[in-house]
Amino acid sequence: MQTYGASLLKAIGIHTVYVLVSVAIGFALGLLLGILLSRKPKWSFIVLPIVSIFQTIPGLVFIGVLFIWIGMKPVTVIIALAVYAMFPVMKNTYTGILEIDPKYIDTANGCGMTSMQRLIHVELPLAMPTIIAGLRMATVYTVSWAVLAAMIGLGGLGDFIYLGTYTNNNTLILLGAIPAAILAVVLTSIIDHLQKKVTPRGLQKGGRS
Repeated sequence: MQTYGASLLKAIGIHTVYVLVSVAIGFALGLLLGILLSRKPKWSFIVLPIVSIFQTIPGLVFIGVLFIWIGMKPVTVIIALAVYAMFPVMKNTYTGILEIDPKYIDTANGCGMTSMQRLIHVELPLAMPTIIAGLRMATVYTVSWAVLAAMIGLGGLGDFIYLGTYTNNNTLILLGAIPAAILAVVLTSIIDHLQKKVTPRGLQKGGRS
């Protein structure tokens, strides 16, 4: 452990940065696209099937294609991870908004709210449990997908996992896998706490998750 101490800390730092930056970008894009789809539900019959097909593409293949276009740069990994992180947020945002009870929409319209006011003050708060569930899913996936960065020489905890696999060294595998698992648990715990903060009180006990 002491032998790999400095390298492990560096790998954890790189891995964490990849995850945080990618999830932040993916969440922003997914939220925006989910809102747009909820405004134009007909588009979902085209967009969602395409997204489903895209999700079947192995992460390593996608990163490899980006590597050919962009080169061995951190942005290559971030773009790939952000795209994959975007999907669950987009789907959950779209679903969460469409599943809102129409009576709340009618009430907002009756109060004279504009479309933007209704979105900010009514739709997003009510859909937030579903949206945050998508964020949680995206985060867990991204922690595991970030391991692929090592395949194109861009570091992270994947360095230990792949080196341990190639050399049949279980210690190295655990040095990469255990911090990744802990990172996933810590980040999901933070998201769960965030969900409680942003979810309307009336939905916290029996609301969607």
